[in-house]
Amino acid sequence: MEVRDLRNIREAAVTLEPGLNVFVGRNAQGKTSLLEAVALLARGRSFRTERVQQLIRRDAPFARAAGVTSGPARRETALQVDVRPEGRTLHVDGGQVTSAAYQGRLEAVVYSTDRLRIVRGPMRERRSYLDRGAAALWPAYRRTLRDYELVVRQRNACLERGGRDLEAWDERLIELGAALRHRRAGYAERLREALREGYRPQGERYDVELAPEATVPSEAEQAQGLRGEVDRRRREEQRARRSLCGPHRDPIRLNIDGVDAADHASSGQARSLLLALALATLAVYRAERGDSAVALLDDLDSELDEPRAAQLCREVSERGQALVTTAHPGWARRLGLGRVFTVDEGRVTAA
Repeated sequence: MEVRDLRNIREAAVTLEPGLNVFVGRNAQGKTSLLEAVALLARGRSFRTERVQQLIRRDAPFARAAGVTSGPARRETALQVDVRPEGRTLHVDGGQVTSAAYQGRLEAVVYSTDRLRIVRGPMRERRSYLDRGAAALWPAYRRTLRDYELVVRQRNACLERGGRDLEAWDERLIELGAALRHRRAGYAERLREALREGYRPQGERYDVELAPEATVPSEAEQAQGLRGEVDRRRREEQRARRSLCGPHRDPIRLNIDGVDAADHASSGQARSLLLALALATLAVYRAERGDSAVALLDDLDSELDEPRAAQLCREVSERGQALVTTAHPGWARRLGLGRVFTVDEGRVTAA
């Protein structure tokens, strides 16, 4: 991987191990920025900000993350993302491609306290988390989600104009919304199974709960139910001039021992739930795809005691590639696993 002018990293070239890679350094030296660069390569965007232009180092014209991916069943593929003030460009094997053509070539699963908004933030964060995980597994999900979001925008525009031709948009919303609800419920069930079998400190029970109308067994029943919602809320939608029912409005709860974590989880519980979600997402991806996503675990040892963090690193690295950051050199040495890198003022050196 090569990184240029991304946050406080002026220029870095890193050869990563297939298993564990540990980045050690004081705070604000660029450790998390390296994880962000991998996520940028995988997703075309940051996990820390919605404004990708914020990645550009001060006074630099653009930021770049580039890397080569390979795996047991894949040929080597060169990926590159350039971020400029006017936007980003995506490249595969040297050629510029669209966002749709770029997706699916590398997947990364992130654990970082920046991501606590998934637990505590607005509902759209939890919907987005499920949708991103499912879209990484199934191209059909990604297409359905993209088409559904387009229909919602078009239907909202129709409502803004007073609702002419609304029935045509109703049918398309119901068709795509039913498919999306059905597939989202299927992915949520896979996550729930992985959460039951996965990381559970102090024996806590973690769960993903969808709205009842989003969990019916068949797509046809989903369509019937969504049609009823649209009919019931017609006048309300016309007053609001926007679409008020469908997967883009469905509530999703993350529970700890049956209680909504957004309202009741302590700081430590929220972090444990976030870590459990990341590990469950890795497990579902591995079971479905037969290969592994890259695990990005930021500041892991500050959240877990040393034996538990070490055990977690062993388990994750045995199942795929993992990048872990720490501010504690002694912890990295005692870990005795993988390759260790030192990060200092944006410079990366292999120990």
